[in-house]
Amino acid sequence: MDSLMNLIWHDGKLFGVEWTVWKIVGWLGNAVFFSRFFVQWYATEKKKQVVVPTAFWWLSLAGSVTLLAYSLHQQDSVFIFAYAFTWIPYIRNLMIHRKHKAAHMDCPACAKTCPPNANFCAACGAKLDSPAA
Repeated sequence: MDSLMNLIWHDGKLFGVEWTVWKIVGWLGNAVFFSRFFVQWYATEKKKQVVVPTAFWWLSLAGSVTLLAYSLHQQDSVFIFAYAFTWIPYIRNLMIHRKHKAAHMDCPACAKTCPPNANFCAACGAKLDSPAA
């Protein structure tokens, strides 16, 4: 039991972390910031369509991987946790976007790209063929 307590609380540190006011602020900030990914991810999964530009996800992925590398180098638990899992919804959203983009159709009359499940072209009004299932 004493060895377990030493793992949890040792030398005035909880889980080996020296908790200061700024460390608590950092963790709280990460919790709030990280929660937005779940909200956005849920909305995207529900709609099965990316609702932000693709560049946002590519920049987010590149930035989070870079910041994860930096945080690992710094060995700062707040920043490591902040960027350890953010790549998961970025990649999933890029996968959903690719699938959605592939489902678009070209209008046979004017060659404009039409969204999936459209019956008529928004540009010229031509009837669209049903996409192959």
